[in-house]
Amino acid sequence: MYRLTTLDNGLRVASELLPGVESVAVTVTTGVGARYENDKNNGISHVLEHMAFKGTKTRSARDIAEAFDNIGGQLNAYTSMEMTVYYAKVLKENTRLAVDILADIMQNSVFDKDELEREKDVIIQEIGMHHDTPDDLIVDHFDDTAFPGQPLGRSILGTEERVASYTRDDLIAYMATHYKPPRLVISAAGNIDHDAFVALVKEYFNLPKETAGPDFTKATYKGGDKRTQRELEQLHLLMGLPAVAMHEPEYYTLQLYSNILGGGMSSRLFQEVREKRGLAYTVYSMGSSYEDCGILSIYAGTAPERAEELSSVLCDQVAAMAHEVSDTELQRAKNQQKAELLMARENPQTVAGWIGRHLMMFGEYRTAKDISARIDAVGKSDIQKLGAKITKGKLTVTALGDVSHILPYNTLAARLQA
Repeated sequence: MYRLTTLDNGLRVASELLPGVESVAVTVTTGVGARYENDKNNGISHVLEHMAFKGTKTRSARDIAEAFDNIGGQLNAYTSMEMTVYYAKVLKENTRLAVDILADIMQNSVFDKDELEREKDVIIQEIGMHHDTPDDLIVDHFDDTAFPGQPLGRSILGTEERVASYTRDDLIAYMATHYKPPRLVISAAGNIDHDAFVALVKEYFNLPKETAGPDFTKATYKGGDKRTQRELEQLHLLMGLPAVAMHEPEYYTLQLYSNILGGGMSSRLFQEVREKRGLAYTVYSMGSSYEDCGILSIYAGTAPERAEELSSVLCDQVAAMAHEVSDTELQRAKNQQKAELLMARENPQTVAGWIGRHLMMFGEYRTAKDISARIDAVGKSDIQKLGAKITKGKLTVTALGDVSHILPYNTLAARLQA
């Protein structure tokens, strides 16, 4: 059973009781991510997330780590473009401790100077590892080409120079500007009593009533061509087209479209590129939707001498999605989406995260029954219409490796209209 309570300060507290489990997952979802940064503070959301576990006014970083290890619990966080999420998973009898520590790190982090310097070094190592991983690095190139000079085009990790420059005062100021009740959701799922959970949140979260603070800059998709010559065994190719935002009616259509195109072993891309032609070991598509825009991306890695064939096949498969989709393909995609949805609900941490993310994204929690109904409502004509709409957008092409064999940009763009 799902319940939502909005406190007087605007903080939303939500929970869902999951029968038959002994654990509780508690999540703090902040509607603030890398999109709220600019070129001068790129990466600060991610630095702030790292520093949340590095000590409060009453607990050291070791105290926080040991508190969860002592009870066999889990504590972690992640940063995305539009959100930063902190979460804990514990046995039901330790729910109070989970809420206490999450509230402590959200309200009382000290951002100790020595801890900050050490953690900046850790993040710089993370950036270095990211740059040494071609299938990660090409995502940065892709985002920068699709959204040049914009927050959506910058890496969530930031640059080594920016990360090294941040001070304790920078983190405090950023948190004070953006971490406010209208942009926070405290959610729980598992063996949880909603009223008792609300009481715990009221006890430990003492946040004043404030306005939401500044919003992000609206994104403008540009697209284009970026090919980076680098000595690698494989050519990494990432292509994309503008798609739909999360609030558009085609949101679930995009998920099914991407599933049919390149979402699994039976998808068109996997069957044509890997099984039939042997062009790539890894090939997939992904539909990403943000508050005000969306993008379809297609990735594959191949031997450089086969890049011409691969790039043409990828475009041909995208173009074909506007013309024909079979009943079998659509039903298979629906079954996969709904099965993943229902199986994921067996994990309280996933459900608690959904609640926070949905309330932040849609202003409502969409239950499994509601999402399944929205998936079932998508027809073949919806997939084809979206396919036609997508291929009218400007193409983004990014490549990393020996790029000499890829078809010219204009040739690839023309194949999408076939």
